[in-house]
Amino acid sequence: MTIRLFVAVPLAPGIELSLPPGAARHAQVRRVQPGDTLCLFDGAGSDWPATVLAVGRSEVSVRIGEPRSVCNELPHEVTLALGMPANERMDMLVEKATELGVARLQPLLTERSVLRLSGERAERKREHWQAVAQAACEQCGRARVPVVEPVRPLAAWLPLAPQGLRLLLSPGAQAHRLPGQAAQLAPGAAVCTLSGPEGGLTAAEEAAALAAGFVATGLGPRVLRAETAPLAVLAWLALQGDRPAQL
Repeated sequence: MTIRLFVAVPLAPGIELSLPPGAARHAQVRRVQPGDTLCLFDGAGSDWPATVLAVGRSEVSVRIGEPRSVCNELPHEVTLALGMPANERMDMLVEKATELGVARLQPLLTERSVLRLSGERAERKREHWQAVAQAACEQCGRARVPVVEPVRPLAAWLPLAPQGLRLLLSPGAQAHRLPGQAAQLAPGAAVCTLSGPEGGLTAAEEAAALAAGFVATGLGPRVLRAETAPLAVLAWLALQGDRPAQL
């Protein structure tokens, strides 16, 4: 299997370059040799074949070939905004959401948040989660890397929420299925889900979200964990978007 690596540098046919340190270490761990072919992507939507020219102690140099457009994104621009679950659960959510096709992740601070981040610590976590998304793209074949936004308080983010279908994931919602309009989304339509951390959103936070245009949405009679609920919606949207026309 061809090794697939994300590189945060502009790519162009015929150029020679040294892989960035992270990609070079990955290639060396996989024991690449001169003449081997790698697959590089820079997040702009294409895969780039690259031939290994030389392998040094800390450097791997390659020559870039002709790009191949990759068309495996969801037909909808999906944002997951969520009260951050604690510990490794957020890492898992970022990884799986990337595999399922999320476009943007918005970590939020809410009243019941267990994970409290601010300042440099919040930025270090954001950079870590962005790296998790990049690694997930390498594995799943996506050529566009989801954006992990800076951590924001819920109240500060609500006025900035993306336009389009806004879903508030609430165990108390009367409906136990996605709104009917979600099944009739036009290609390219934006979807944004908002969900709470462990313990959920408070009544006041849910009221603020409803006032901002979110639609309360239930996901069935079972109680889902903070990291499970947004992934359930994303999986449903992914299956709707990926379904062959004849089905």
